[in-house]
Amino acid sequence: MLKKLKIGNVELQNNIILAPMAGLTDLSFRLICEKYNPGLVVTEMVSSKALFYNDSKTKELLKMDGEKRPISAQIFGSDVESMAYAAKYVSKIADIVDINMGCPAPKVVKNGDGSRLLLDLDKVYEIVKAVVDNSSVPVTVKIRKGWDNEHIVAVDAAKAIESAGASAIAIHGRTRSEYYTGVADWDIIKRVKESVNIPVIGNGDIKSPEDAKRILEETNCDGIMIGRATLGRPWILEQIRTYLETGKVRKITSKEILETILEHIELEVKEKGEYTGIREMRKHICYYLKGLPRASNVRDTINHLESKKEVENILIEYFEKLDD
Repeated sequence: MLKKLKIGNVELQNNIILAPMAGLTDLSFRLICEKYNPGLVVTEMVSSKALFYNDSKTKELLKMDGEKRPISAQIFGSDVESMAYAAKYVSKIADIVDINMGCPAPKVVKNGDGSRLLLDLDKVYEIVKAVVDNSSVPVTVKIRKGWDNEHIVAVDAAKAIESAGASAIAIHGRTRSEYYTGVADWDIIKRVKESVNIPVIGNGDIKSPEDAKRILEETNCDGIMIGRATLGRPWILEQIRTYLETGKVRKITSKEILETILEHIELEVKEKGEYTGIREMRKHICYYLKGLPRASNVRDTINHLESKKEVENILIEYFEKLDD
């Protein structure tokens, strides 16, 4: 169940993958997650058009200093020329190029990008082919179940993606119209797995080590991709790995939670400066503290603090009291 996974000529040490999440899986968060040894991490999605027009902020999203390899970089767009350009650019720095055909965000789909592409399977084929032809590394594609319940196209999309030369497919078991509501349909993952010969990675509602085992058993997928469950719980990547190997789950101590947050703050501030770094960390700290006793006052206080030292002091004081 836990196994090495080959994507093209890239071999992953295990089949647990950190999903790309816009505004969340930046360099600092990926470095934190890499401590828990996923087989692969994926960058935030970057706009192929922005790369085409040499946008410096977009290039910053592709910084990989000090990271473990392999790393996949995710690109999005619906313009064939800029996607081909982005494939050339990204394949020089990443080990895998991933194409986003699953993002449900209105600002993405209104331009015909992300999950909107699932409404035009000829375009899906054309884009994947252009990226494969222009990439020097394996290409993967992330899709959803479909656009809505009238357009459940995952199986046909997967076949088009495979025939265009992609090396693996990740599928989220919801339609675009569902966003992240309801329950992910794992049966569609199973059907995609049965319809293609390249690796299929299951995604959606993997919230615990037990879920990870169940999706692998129920769908026969080759790997799993964890997104929102890692927020505030990056160690879930290790917990899943050890559970699949041994059937046991290591308990995380409050000391480890505090140390992880402090390290995350350190990395974020180093990367983005104190002003931006502390603001970026607020959402992550909310996730880390979720479910802990008496955390709401601490969260409210931190959301108004601007200095690294103040945030650290509040957290240290809170965790000391937590252990009393």
